[in-house]
Amino acid sequence: MSRLITRKSRSGFYHDLFVLVLPIVIQNLISSCVSLADVVMLGQVNQTALSASSLAGQVQFLLNILYFGLNSALVILASQYWGKGDRKTISKILGIGLVISMIASTLAAVLAMACPEAVMHIWTNDPELIKSGAEYLRFVSISYLCMGISQMYLSIMKSCERVKLSTAVSTVALVSNVILNAILIFGLFGAPKMGLAGAAIATSIARAIELAICIIHFLHQTLIPKSIRNMFTIPGTLLSDFAHYSLPALVNDAMWGLAFNMNSIIMGHLGSDIVAANSVVTTVRDLCTTLGFSISAASSILVGKELGENKMVEARKDSSSIMFVAFLSSVAAGLVIFVLTPVIPGLVAISDTAAGYLKVMLYINVFYQGGQIINTVMIASLFRAGGQSKYGMILDVICMWCWAVPAGLISAFVLKLPPLAVYLIMCTDEFVKLPFALHHYKSGTWLKNLTRSY
Repeated sequence: MSRLITRKSRSGFYHDLFVLVLPIVIQNLISSCVSLADVVMLGQVNQTALSASSLAGQVQFLLNILYFGLNSALVILASQYWGKGDRKTISKILGIGLVISMIASTLAAVLAMACPEAVMHIWTNDPELIKSGAEYLRFVSISYLCMGISQMYLSIMKSCERVKLSTAVSTVALVSNVILNAILIFGLFGAPKMGLAGAAIATSIARAIELAICIIHFLHQTLIPKSIRNMFTIPGTLLSDFAHYSLPALVNDAMWGLAFNMNSIIMGHLGSDIVAANSVVTTVRDLCTTLGFSISAASSILVGKELGENKMVEARKDSSSIMFVAFLSSVAAGLVIFVLTPVIPGLVAISDTAAGYLKVMLYINVFYQGGQIINTVMIASLFRAGGQSKYGMILDVICMWCWAVPAGLISAFVLKLPPLAVYLIMCTDEFVKLPFALHHYKSGTWLKNLTRSY
């Protein structure tokens, strides 16, 4: 690793990275803290509420994977056109993202509202979890429609280096979410005590607030054209570039999300204890890896802009510095998880068995998150910034669908190994792909200017 990264950075690199990273860190940190608060609050209700919300939340997880994939896909082109100064094309890139996101969000909302029990059956066969999760899905379905629009708009704004806007909007929505959660879950200030349903309603209201702010900002901003007609008048060549450079990123994240979701399905059939433990582990890991994934998000914007400006030498040097910073952040995240592990089980009302699972799973993540951060920086940021999203797609699909998922299924349902052994096996995917990702990074073939003149 040390031969592929360097501490020697260009003058001004850390300032440029810090300006982009800090708002994203704040946004991601608040998001993770809200998730942690949700886990703690629902954990105080009962283990069924915690497990049901975790499984029902897989619908939102899949949508988040789509949004993340679309965000990466849009940033690939939008950040380079931002470097070129072509704002009309950036508006059309937003149009592409909105069409795709709204199709998926509408489908998810209809299924969650019309047949939530059938949706819950995908992740578990426990009648109690299905009943509770279905109630959650009915109330949270509206949030999917709101996010389908707001997330695409905020992605484009981040591509134009307006990361503070995304942070401010998301902060308002997320803080609103946690306050409303407390009020509606526990019935504070005279509100009805709604438990799990209250958490879902709070989420829908918060996402509606987020969308309203985005619409107001769009009507007053001057970064991109406000013409809806211009936004959805998309040249064939731009669609072709999106399909060639960006679509593989979307497919990559969708396939990764489905594979990761298969892990939840596997654990959902191994019992409520492992599901409850995993819901806590995921939240803690997300919180502790905030800096690493924020560096990844900022990297794609920084390097993409430089490539659009045709600054190849600067982009190569900055990518090396980014790798070094990402490595340090992964070490720091591992240390934080290690220190927090003895404390976390006492924060939620789970069974002794689930608490035992939780401790071991957290120790596994001391190392797992390191591979996850480094791979994400290379595959989801640097390679994509230069249009090499297809390589990452192939690598992720092979490692997840030809290794991690089959290994998880075989270990759980054929070999019938203990739940913790199954979890450990499913966490090996990041280390299978790491050598291949490092080799491709070292080659430098991913550094390309993708822009055209329209």
